[in-house]
Amino acid sequence: MITIEAFKGNSVQEQQVEIVERKGKGHPDFICDAAMDAVSVALSQEYIRQFGRILHHNIDKSLLAAGSVEKRFGGGRVTRPMELIIGDRATFSVGDRQIPVTEIALGAAREWFRKNLRFVDPELHVNFRVVLAPGSEELTDIFARPGEVMAANDTSAAVGYWPLSPTELAVLALEQHLNSREFKEHFPETGEDIKVMGLRSGNDLELTVAMPFLARFIESEGEYFARKGVVEREIGEFLTGLPGFDRKGVRLNALDEPGRGLGGVYLSLLGTSAEDADSGQVGRGNRVNGIIALGRPLGTEAAAGKNPVSHVGKIYNILAHRLAQEICEELEGVREAHVLLLSRIGTPIDRPRMAAAQLLLEKGIRLGDVSAKAEEIIGQRLAGINGFCMELAAGRYPVC
Repeated sequence: MITIEAFKGNSVQEQQVEIVERKGKGHPDFICDAAMDAVSVALSQEYIRQFGRILHHNIDKSLLAAGSVEKRFGGGRVTRPMELIIGDRATFSVGDRQIPVTEIALGAAREWFRKNLRFVDPELHVNFRVVLAPGSEELTDIFARPGEVMAANDTSAAVGYWPLSPTELAVLALEQHLNSREFKEHFPETGEDIKVMGLRSGNDLELTVAMPFLARFIESEGEYFARKGVVEREIGEFLTGLPGFDRKGVRLNALDEPGRGLGGVYLSLLGTSAEDADSGQVGRGNRVNGIIALGRPLGTEAAAGKNPVSHVGKIYNILAHRLAQEICEELEGVREAHVLLLSRIGTPIDRPRMAAAQLLLEKGIRLGDVSAKAEEIIGQRLAGINGFCMELAAGRYPVC
């Protein structure tokens, strides 16, 4: 069932207050989401290589337990590695053929650390514990049932929207800038564990940024605050190029206090607070569009690590945002779109129990002008869902 209706409320941009958060790639929650999805992608590709299809797995339970370090200006040492627990279910064998699930999971997780966190050595700084086990007979059986399209393995709902507001775009753009290769080349003393919190009040934007400075590059408290001032000014210059606001301000590392030595600065040994301060968990980080927007509809599913061919917690979450974007970009007169998708367990994923689009229209545009085309877009994408699932299996769409 596909339903198209007019959205009766105001756009988030018309509200007086808007709050948006973004956790960067060094944040413990981001690490859990991204590393577990990398494991799912690696397993999916191995299943395809060996059997020509993706088998049952869900790698969507994970905990990153913080370690311990000794820090000082100029360096420090790891005294207890962080620990990454990898769960939940996977297919270990088909008939007499065994799949090296544990080795694949460890390889994918270690590779993610190597590619994304410059100063974390996964062999030295992370202990890995794999607690994957075979799935239940009923859920595993979904993968053996005949049919061209997989059945949903859960009754679940998802929601997506488009376009992003100027506040959402600003928060996303700033974190991506601070974690870009170019920025790290110019400011190698900054770590990857970045959190940006944006507050728009009226047409004024206030950003609070947390970003550690790496102990190996900072020899004293004085040097810390000098380098912090340079980085804060660079952030201010970056913000001048972002449109849509009357005034923009930024506060970097707001807990800092001169004169308190190590207790008054945000210093890190490895670039992530998981080294000694903060643990992480799948599902506590960004939504699949990269942000946490408090004024928007949010689903409850954690997409990261879920299998890409039957778990609607991943498929519908990402698809809903893609559909909202396509509707807005293809239909003149649609200012904003919300797309809701609901599955029923056991029903093919190309036939959701409900697919609904709520459209915020420009003045002078009637729902009848766009409803047929919006329904057509949704219907076409559902009809081609197998191809979309293969793109998910290849890791084409980020989940955090």
